[in-house]
Amino acid sequence: MADPFFQPPSGTDLPRYAGVPSFMRLPYLAAEDPKREQVDIGVFGLPWDGATSNRPGARHGPRALRDASTMLREMNRATGQLPFQAQRIADLGDVAMSPVDQDEALENAQAFVAGVLGQGITPFMVGGDHLCTLTVLRELRAARGEAFGLVLLDSHTDLYPPYFGGKTLTHGNPFRQAIEEGCIDPKRCVMAGMRGTSYNTSDFDYGHEKGVRIMPIEECMERGWPQVMQICRDVVGDAPTYVSFDIDFIDPAYAPGTGTPEVGGPTSFEAISCVRGLRGLDVIGADLVEVSPPFDNGGITAWLGASIMFELICAMQP
Repeated sequence: MADPFFQPPSGTDLPRYAGVPSFMRLPYLAAEDPKREQVDIGVFGLPWDGATSNRPGARHGPRALRDASTMLREMNRATGQLPFQAQRIADLGDVAMSPVDQDEALENAQAFVAGVLGQGITPFMVGGDHLCTLTVLRELRAARGEAFGLVLLDSHTDLYPPYFGGKTLTHGNPFRQAIEEGCIDPKRCVMAGMRGTSYNTSDFDYGHEKGVRIMPIEECMERGWPQVMQICRDVVGDAPTYVSFDIDFIDPAYAPGTGTPEVGGPTSFEAISCVRGLRGLDVIGADLVEVSPPFDNGGITAWLGASIMFELICAMQP
């Protein structure tokens, strides 16, 4: 029987615009709360964009996504799932990340993630820029003792070399760094949706050299999204896999509120269908990143991002 403590209040009991705007109106559990030991999936924010290379603002993403997520209801009508009854899910709050010191920010995030994993909670990180993902990958690798697979839905590979003289980590290279550190297995790594202009081909070259399966948008559109997701499933197999969703995977006509938009991407419905295609994988963690409210229009990106979060949680159900 589902624990009523972990059920979000119904909009028929408390209006969805009322109450404290936790992620999906789930209970908020601070680090010292003993009920955290009961949590299956913990949603938490990394409100930091210090690795953004051009247009900042994703530090405000977690707060905007929390607010937008109050619109969500309990049931996934398309799949029939009731995720908040199937698992105990909670909002674990935000990490205190220095906006001016990258090392301190990443260290704080990793310490927080280590605590989450130490309590047996599956992490669902909400960014923030895409370098935030590296903190989760590092701690998952430390906890599990081995590399794992990756599904990346994004308009960029994030496999570029470090910028500015080869020393700086940015949101353009978290997965290159994760491969170099042995966090993810490149041969069980698949990336879909890549498009837009580029400085050079170094990211694709590196990925192909390491064995990463990269599907640019032209291939995705030619194959069709159901086949693309089948390829994703084939690449990662039934072994442990991390899922990372950058909101700029979606065409900016539907998600303009992001720092590095690229035209020619999937629609909202196609993106949701892609996430549903992940169901059944052994997902050990997930994230949604790069929602930047200063560039949003009427909150449509935050609302779409919150909807993707819900679909990801549904896809993570056993």
